[in-house]
Amino acid sequence: MSGAPGRASAASQDTGFERTVSVDDAAFDATVSGDAVDVLVTRLDPGLPLPAYAEIVAEGFVRPGVVRREGPFGEFHGYYPGKAGKAPVVTVERVYFRQDPILVGSPPAKPPNDYSYSKAVMRSALLMDALVAAGVPDVQAVWAHEIGGARMFNVVAIKQRYAGHARQAGHILSQCGVGAYMSRYAVVVDEDIDPANLQEVMWAVATRTDPAIDIDIIQRGMGSKNDPMFVAYRYDAPFSSKAVIDACRPFDHLHEFPAVAEASRELQEKTRAKWKDLL
Repeated sequence: MSGAPGRASAASQDTGFERTVSVDDAAFDATVSGDAVDVLVTRLDPGLPLPAYAEIVAEGFVRPGVVRREGPFGEFHGYYPGKAGKAPVVTVERVYFRQDPILVGSPPAKPPNDYSYSKAVMRSALLMDALVAAGVPDVQAVWAHEIGGARMFNVVAIKQRYAGHARQAGHILSQCGVGAYMSRYAVVVDEDIDPANLQEVMWAVATRTDPAIDIDIIQRGMGSKNDPMFVAYRYDAPFSSKAVIDACRPFDHLHEFPAVAEASRELQEKTRAKWKDLL
């Protein structure tokens, strides 16, 4: 049952609450799904609508001037960078819950965790779009690694087309609008490296770089007071240095660079298909 936009209409169901109602597509969830969202009206006066399929709901009051110490809270990078502060207190009057409710949530903690996994997917796609929009050609894949909370360690794989291509990709990855905030390392690898596979990435860093010439340092880049290293910086503002690591084969020696000592991708795929019950 659906009411007029932004309003709820009553439905005749005996749930133990005052009444059951449905909210039309003016509600956020309904806007996303395109369907009405069932809600229940709580017993406090005035009654508040709550999602009918919620697992646990706490209902109460926030009274002016009533505050308590709260925090600090964990952040996406796995530390408690902030300090405790004062926050309003909710006086809980009732708790509604299902039988054996499922506790849902993904509090930020030392990565990898649920939060970093979801952010890694989203931010990798955004970084890919930013690189392509900036005109970087032949971008094969991008990954914002979970170990950096999907912000501080980003990798792009490219198919090198010209001298300076790798440096171009690395600096844009580090400094584009999506990647600049709290980025620490931007790594560029060849197309044979999976940027989401940290072992492959670090193998490329270990075997395809000359540290003296393949690491560019950007000083006084965009940082944050949320950075766990902020306590060690001597800046008066939230700056941060950044490293761009060119872990691609040297472009001027592409044809001389040693071949990788491994079976071809095609042979690997055939082997896995043939022995899939064992592998």
